[in-house]
Amino acid sequence: MKAQNISCVVVALFLNLFSPEQAKGQTVGGKRTPPNIVLILADDLGWMDVGFNGAEFYETPNIDQLASEGMIFTRFYPSAANCAPTRASLLTGMYSPRHQVYIPQGVSRGGDVSKMRFKVPTQGQNSTFNTIPVSINTVSSEFESLAELLKKVNYVSARLGKWHIGDDNQGFDVLSAAGQIGEITNYCGDEKRFYNDDHVAERLTDAALHFIDENKENPFFLYLSHWEVHTPLMARQERIAYYSNKLKGGADRNYDPVYAAEIEQIDRSVGRVLNRLKELNLEENTVVIVTSDNGGLSSITDNAPLRAGKGTFYEGGIRVPFCIKWPGVTQAGSKSDIPVSGIDFMPTFAEIASAELPQHQPVDGNSFLPILKGEYFDRDRALFFHFPLYLGGSVEVLPAFDGTKNYWRAVPSSVIIAGDWKLIYYYEYDRYELFNLRTDISEQEDLSGRESGVATNLLEKLRNWVAAVHAPVPTVLNK
Repeated sequence: MKAQNISCVVVALFLNLFSPEQAKGQTVGGKRTPPNIVLILADDLGWMDVGFNGAEFYETPNIDQLASEGMIFTRFYPSAANCAPTRASLLTGMYSPRHQVYIPQGVSRGGDVSKMRFKVPTQGQNSTFNTIPVSINTVSSEFESLAELLKKVNYVSARLGKWHIGDDNQGFDVLSAAGQIGEITNYCGDEKRFYNDDHVAERLTDAALHFIDENKENPFFLYLSHWEVHTPLMARQERIAYYSNKLKGGADRNYDPVYAAEIEQIDRSVGRVLNRLKELNLEENTVVIVTSDNGGLSSITDNAPLRAGKGTFYEGGIRVPFCIKWPGVTQAGSKSDIPVSGIDFMPTFAEIASAELPQHQPVDGNSFLPILKGEYFDRDRALFFHFPLYLGGSVEVLPAFDGTKNYWRAVPSSVIIAGDWKLIYYYEYDRYELFNLRTDISEQEDLSGRESGVATNLLEKLRNWVAAVHAPVPTVLNK
């Protein structure tokens, strides 16, 4: 991606007027190849919020149908515990320390500065707290994106919905923030959001269907990124009433009817996209993925048996629903428990489309195409997370350095997951926790004392990774 020395006004005009050059489709044996790629991303949808993972009150028939016809990944980790870094990693195939996006605001928030052990970039603080490099929702234009990678092999691309990572278009041909083609969410740093628009999912889906119609003869990449189910919650009154009445009929807990109605809005969108692909005879040659950018917000939904939720690095914050269908490749009703990450999208899409990976940036992920084909994939491959800041609010799960219990959702820490094992190292407390996710999915038993050999091995790998990617580690004490 080359830097663009062009004003925001000119960019906005260009995006509104731009009409993409039509790519040339290829036909092999009467079937067009390479396949189309559709990635549908929900915002804050929890692991347990879909039927194929066990949800009973929430209704996701279209997503569940897709899952039953394809493959379910039970351990998909979208690279981070909140939205902006996940999207940056998805776009570039890189871990957070490389693109430096760790949290939407780019700074610590949600707690008292006096509770922080280290000085790190913090909301409302002066420059003395800016002790480590971070980016506020911006992915540098020097990095090649998924759209630019696929453009090299004649894909037409569209990104519709939440963007959340800067002003740059990053190579997409068609874009819309809320349904009108040409809309951008970040305009010279001022981001407009559509969380409380109860019709935005429908408009975005309309735009998605139009894009599919216009490019049915071309290989295309559709990135449909919904604003739901992020707060503030908003849904149509008749659907809220439906779930309110359903709740009165008896439920195992006090579900939020508005949240349930928002989940339904995503599911209906998925159904409409799948139906259009079928109507146009594109279903057999299209890869469709449905997933989420991070775990569910604990104050809104229940991620159990996973621990905690969005913003934390326990499983409830970083494990999300994921299903994929590629007719002729994925086996209907199949399931994989191999850990896969958001950084794996770029190498996977590159292999699917026979595109060359970027030459001027590291790609941290691995193609998970072998898993789809039922071939060998290293189940014990290490995955990493890094967070050098502080995050409060919602449901806090970690103590402050002064001993105050349940004060933070996240503190400066690094994480490694390798096979069944997960180690979280807290710079804040200079200690770590070790969990076996196969026997203890809820992360209730810290095995760091009993399994010291495993812990020592993982800690060494984690420290080597931190050094290799130049992850910023806070060292300046907050006195």
